Amino acid sequence: MAVAAERVSLDLTHVVYDVSSHTSFVLALLTLSPILLMPAYAVLAVQTRELTIINMWAGQFFSEGLNIVLKRTFKEERPPDSKLHLDGYGFPSSHSQYMGYFGAFLICHLYFRHRFASTGNALLDRSFRLLVYAAITFWVALVAYSRLNLLYHTPYQVAWGLAIGALLGTIHYIVTEHLPYRRPLSVFGRVPSGTAGPSGRTGGREIEWKHWKDMYQQRQTSFHQKRAN
Repeated sequence: MAVAAERVSLDLTHVVYDVSSHTSFVLALLTLSPILLMPAYAVLAVQTRELTIINMWAGQFFSEGLNIVLKRTFKEERPPDSKLHLDGYGFPSSHSQYMGYFGAFLICHLYFRHRFASTGNALLDRSFRLLVYAAITFWVALVAYSRLNLLYHTPYQVAWGLAIGALLGTIHYIVTEHLPYRRPLSVFGRVPSGTAGPSGRTGGREIEWKHWKDMYQQRQTSFHQKRAN
């Protein structure tokens, strides 16, 4: 009779929380944010074909790879209680690093490039932008805190994860997005312009819409000219 093989939990979505605490349950859901953001990246990349989204996604993969290298290099254990439900090294926190990168890149893009619809009131416009930045920061902070509350990491591991992710996200955005946009003739601008293709860095649905609109206007003009003749 064959001996049954050892079975282990799939740690991808296996989250252990305090069943008696509603806060712990909410934090258990929030701690899944990195897992849920990955398919969101994929959908946006396919649907919009925006180079910025694809670039942000690629940087996110690089951040994850770097986290694996750092964990295997430092080999720092998780808090003692976490050994009850999760194996692997704890430094730096991968979830915190993931969200640190995500929040830093997104805030940089919203600050430097994105143009929010104006309400006509400068104070309201500025307040709304600050509210968006605060909401993103709060989301990142909650996910990082969930790793502490659920006993997956120490404060030291979470803090370093956030710092590494935020630093990586900021540097990646400045080098691949901000400098090419501000200095298109520099070495930073020449590389993206050569890889973006004829649609440029914006690409996606915006270019398609503009092309369709131009064709529609040409057909309308041709139609009215024929009627006039």
